[in-house]
Amino acid sequence: MSKLLIAPTYLQEMDAPLIFLAGPIQGAYRWQDEAIKLIQNEAPELYIASPRRNEERGEFGIDKYNEQVDWETYHLWKAGKDGVVLFWLAKEIEHSCRRAYAQTTRFELAEWKMRHEYAGAKLVVGMENGFTGAKYIQRRFSQDCPEVPLLYTLEETCQEAVRLA
Repeated sequence: MSKLLIAPTYLQEMDAPLIFLAGPIQGAYRWQDEAIKLIQNEAPELYIASPRRNEERGEFGIDKYNEQVDWETYHLWKAGKDGVVLFWLAKEIEHSCRRAYAQTTRFELAEWKMRHEYAGAKLVVGMENGFTGAKYIQRRFSQDCPEVPLLYTLEETCQEAVRLA
């Protein structure tokens, strides 16, 4: 059985911790593919949840959108309870004027920062050079939760998530 969960696949029971790959999808390169390889090479026993679907990109209709949000919410909570939430803040490579880059990621990052502070959720944050707003995120994490690792390569970020899991 694969320990990789790609939206919209669910697995209710897991016999090892889950790492959720949180970070930008729209406008970002497929960083999740590399993160999956890095984690699987280092710790094949861990589960990985990736919200990036394998199918072609594009706008979701309301049903598919709700399916995606519900899948992400379920697996974020599962990783927050029994694993690690890994954020990789990849720089923008394709701009869209129709939406702010990483708008969902920024909301989720703030949410999981607070869940870490108040409920002890395990959290790792990696920031690629060129991610807009990184200075503010670095400052706020250093003020509020300096024990959360802030890393600057995807490899280090994945290694730290494995260590915490």
